[in-house]
Amino acid sequence: MNRVRTIARILMGLLRELSDENAYQRHLAAHGRVHSPEEYRRFTDHHWKAKYARAKCC
Repeated sequence: MNRVRTIARILMGLLRELSDENAYQRHLAAHGRVHSPEEYRRFTDHHWKAKYARAKCC
């Protein structure tokens, strides 16, 4: 049973990292803000702009 919980915890951590949930929580903590739809929109706008502003070669 303990192994199942450990695997579940690891899997949930991986999913949170892949879905940017952890990055959003770090953003809130770094800027001292609380969750709101407007703040999430600001986070995603900045995140996507930064991601697609970097040109890829080839």
